[in-house]
Amino acid sequence: MPLGSLRPSPLVEQATEHLREQILGGQWPVGTRLPGETALATSLGVGRSTVREAVRALAEAGLVKSRQGAGVFVISTEPQQDFGARLRRAALAEVYEVRAMLEVQAARLAAHRRTDEDVAVMVAALAARRLASGGDDAAFVDADIALHAAIVAAARNPVLTDLFAEFAPVLREALVDLVDLLALRAADPATGEAAHASLVSAIASGEAEEAAGILDAELSATLTRLRT
Repeated sequence: MPLGSLRPSPLVEQATEHLREQILGGQWPVGTRLPGETALATSLGVGRSTVREAVRALAEAGLVKSRQGAGVFVISTEPQQDFGARLRRAALAEVYEVRAMLEVQAARLAAHRRTDEDVAVMVAALAARRLASGGDDAAFVDADIALHAAIVAAARNPVLTDLFAEFAPVLREALVDLVDLLALRAADPATGEAAHASLVSAIASGEAEEAAGILDAELSATLTRLRT
């Protein structure tokens, strides 16, 4: 069956999607060798470099694998999802559960490892959060996440920092929805101010378990409201 020509731009994305559809649709079952670059380029009406990039994208999605000297073979008809994609599909309560696991430990580590500079950043972020309470929900959430990011950074664990950076965009979207859903700022625009101030103070004082306990209580309370 001919693949058909593609619109001129963006070629790589179109070629990738076209080939993905052929694989998922059963055109090339698992174990099948894909046509060569030249044949695919001719069928799709694109250059060989475009085909090469499209095949690379399919390989990253876990659909095909290149075997040296033999060609490119279909190895799956179920694309793998990256962490970001999984997060975007997660329910709000699921996102919050992961947040609690990640950030409570980060607060504990931060209390042990924070530097004077880390404390200064957290204090400034706390003040910015307080100031943002006079703005809209999105601005307040951004300030809140910045404070929590400063706490995670103070844990001095690059893997943890990278995980939070991956997590933050989905967390932001969830938090904006959460603030609206639970009307968290209706009575108190700076909701959680006292708890956050106590959290920063505990980390600055090196009280690891106190810091972890404060954050765990704060996040658990919100999670309980979500579930009920």
